[in-house]
Amino acid sequence: MFKNKVIELEHVFKRYQMGDTLVTALNDVSFSVEEGEFISIMGPSGSGKSTCMNMIGCLDKPTAGKVIINGTEISKMSQNQLATLRNKTIGFVFQQYNLLPNISILENVMVPLRYQKVPIGERREMARKALIQMGLGERLSHLPSELSGGQKQRVAIARATVTRPKLILADEPTGALDQGTGKMVMELFHEINRNGTTVILVTHDEKIGNSAPRCIRLLDGKVYA
Repeated sequence: MFKNKVIELEHVFKRYQMGDTLVTALNDVSFSVEEGEFISIMGPSGSGKSTCMNMIGCLDKPTAGKVIINGTEISKMSQNQLATLRNKTIGFVFQQYNLLPNISILENVMVPLRYQKVPIGERREMARKALIQMGLGERLSHLPSELSGGQKQRVAIARATVTRPKLILADEPTGALDQGTGKMVMELFHEINRNGTTVILVTHDEKIGNSAPRCIRLLDGKVYA
C-alpha cells in the first residue's frame, strides 16, 4: 500500500547538558514512516516525544544516529539547508496555532508560499482555495482574534497544507480545543491523509493518539510496544 520511506530514524540519541547533568532525551530510537501513512507519536511529558518531533521537523539534530527526511540525512546539513528542506517537505500544525495576529487569515496562509517565492497573485489564489477547503471562505479578511479556537486551528491546517507538503507534522493539535472541535480537527487530518499526505501526530492524549492507524509510544526516551 505504501511506497517510499519519508522518515527514517536509525539508532538516534539526543543528549542535553543541563548544568552538571547530562540528560538523554532520546535513547537509541529507531523507526521509519512510509509515504501515505498516518501515525501518532505518544507519550507522557518528558517521554522524548517533543525532541523526536524536533528531529522529524528538522528543528534539531541528533547527538548520534541518523535522521533521514525524504531521503536526506539531516546531521550534515547547514541551518539554511534545513530551513529549505522544512519549507519544501513539511507542514507544521501547533497547539497554539502560531498565527500572525496583525494580518488577515488569508495573508497568514500566504506566508509559507512567499518563502517558496510563489508569485503574489498565485499565492493569494492558493491560500484562498486552501481556506475554502477548510470552510473559511467567508472569513478571508478576518484577523485571527476574530475567530474561535477551532477556526484558528483550521487556518493553521490550511497554512500547513497550502504548499502541498509530503508530510504534515501536528504537535498536540487538539490540546487547546474542546472535545467536539477536537474531533472535527482530527477528521480534517484523516481527510488530508486520505488524499495522500503523510500525517504524524504528536500527542499525550491516548484517545487522540489511538485514532491513528499506527502508534509509536515513547517512554523515558525509548520506543516501547
